[in-house]
Amino acid sequence: MKTTHIFAILAVAIITGIIITTFSGSGTYSHFEEAYAHPGRDFHIIGTLNTGKPLEYDSHIDHNLFAFYMFDQHGKESRVVYRGAKPQDFEKSEQVVIIGSAGESEFIAKQLLLKCPTKYNEEGLPQEFDEATY
Repeated sequence: MKTTHIFAILAVAIITGIIITTFSGSGTYSHFEEAYAHPGRDFHIIGTLNTGKPLEYDSHIDHNLFAFYMFDQHGKESRVVYRGAKPQDFEKSEQVVIIGSAGESEFIAKQLLLKCPTKYNEEGLPQEFDEATY
């Protein structure tokens, strides 16, 4: 076998390995039902905070434990536990994206991403200018 053939085979094997490792570690946007069907696998879940249930955070007891309830985009509710401090203005967020995996009875979030309300609402928009004449 020629050395060029060996190098070509090695290059294809290396490229294939890089592609497989790149895509195997990426999370998937999903919902709670699928996450609980595949515990231990990472998912990205988009949802909204359940404001009817209290947030569980006490910095005096454990400043790295924050828990809350949220609804996914299919309307299913789950308790979410995040090992970290409660983000500032968490209650004001319009949407929450959690990244993590399902435990036995709760979702363990590794990351929290918040979509905050828009800084400028209808009232804060500038008025349109009158047509100028020059």
